[in-house]
Amino acid sequence: MLWLHVGVFLRVAPIIGLLPGIGEASVPMRIKLVIVIAFTMIVAPVLSPDLTAQVHSPTVGFILSETIIGLALGLALRLFLMALQMAGSIAAQSTSLAQILGSVGQTPLPAIGHLLATGGVALMMIMGLHVRVTEMIVLSYTVFPVGEPPDIGALSQWGVARIAQAFSFGFSLAAPFVLVSVLYNLTLGIINRAMPQLMVVLVGAPVIMAFTLFLLMLVVPTMLMVWVEALQNFVANPFGG
Repeated sequence: MLWLHVGVFLRVAPIIGLLPGIGEASVPMRIKLVIVIAFTMIVAPVLSPDLTAQVHSPTVGFILSETIIGLALGLALRLFLMALQMAGSIAAQSTSLAQILGSVGQTPLPAIGHLLATGGVALMMIMGLHVRVTEMIVLSYTVFPVGEPPDIGALSQWGVARIAQAFSFGFSLAAPFVLVSVLYNLTLGIINRAMPQLMVVLVGAPVIMAFTLFLLMLVVPTMLMVWVEALQNFVANPFGG
């Protein structure tokens, strides 16, 4: 039973350490350790009937395989938060709001990125996604049995696909702001050609900022719901099988 809990801890610790919200740098390490132990105590009894006979004294290969699997799943979850932060950065850079009301956190983010990341984590916790993550950890043992090293080639392809999906997803979330930026710059170009003596930047800057804030109020709830739904779908079926 001791080695069973050690094996579960090796897989759970990287996942919880990288989980959005719990795995933030602002959360004290002691709090993270307590949460990891709590998740271990939840997951281990569920797996005990099937894994007790398979888990023996840990070897170097056992430790590495369990840690790599946990890191892969944890990084895949972290990529969703990075996609949300990326969407906020793209939206801020596109609409000239990157230097207004910047974040005071450890990671410098534009105001929109900080708002989206904080709202996404809060919504994730409210909707009980930590329970789904527990289910994902339990079901991961059917895909990656304990003690068996993962297929590095397949795991690498899966990881590259998750990274590409994160970039695509982040840009898709920021698409309304990019479209507004294109229309804004196109309009300014036309006005500048028609009236060269007019200071179009002085007129256009307040307009784009006000319209961006109004658009932010309209689309942020939809953006967060789309993000949470995508995260829930991934947790329910992380490997697409």
